[in-house]
Amino acid sequence: MAADDRTFTGPETPASRPASALPPAWRRRLTAGGTTGNEQLTAATGAVLLVLLAALGVTILRIRPLLSEHMFLGILLIPPVALKMASTGYRFVRYYTSNPRYRRKGAPPATLRLIAPIVMASTVVVFASGVALLLVGPASRGQLLLIHRASFIVWIAVTAIHVLGHLPDLPRAMKTRHEIQPELDDGYGDGHAGRVLSLSGALVTGVVLAILYIPQFTPWLNAHH
Repeated sequence: MAADDRTFTGPETPASRPASALPPAWRRRLTAGGTTGNEQLTAATGAVLLVLLAALGVTILRIRPLLSEHMFLGILLIPPVALKMASTGYRFVRYYTSNPRYRRKGAPPATLRLIAPIVMASTVVVFASGVALLLVGPASRGQLLLIHRASFIVWIAVTAIHVLGHLPDLPRAMKTRHEIQPELDDGYGDGHAGRVLSLSGALVTGVVLAILYIPQFTPWLNAHH
């Protein structure tokens, strides 16, 4: 039998494929990044949320003079919070559907996984009840306000645990993909443009929503005075 003279060059990687087989460059800049890109988007969104939530905390401590600011920030926070939930939810789905890359990445610590459903549920309730209060007006300050306050207490407690659990990983997550895993530079691009557009789009959408809702502030401000 004649020997096979083909040379084995190892498994095919995206970088070894012909240029025609790669996705367009614009798509790579918007959607590439894999598990590291997902981690970077989650970390960057979390860092922005920390700043915004700190500002919201100031308005809670001085709710009487800062009621309008509290309502404005509450609306502004909705799109960034939704983006954070989407990025973490995507990792959750990819991990539990046995995607090889996300399985190799591993799951968060057990404690963080246990409180994750409470974080998600309380986040939805606190923001949904806040928007409902704003739309219905001061007449809803009875049971709906109680739900908003109770859900906020639960939300701030579990979110604090969530933030403290992920805080040590934040500096590493904010690094570029090449800095973390240079061997994974696969020719697809790092998706940085897509992450910047996602986060900036969420912030701009939040500002626009908050501005549109300003007329709804008046009944609460009048009732407050």
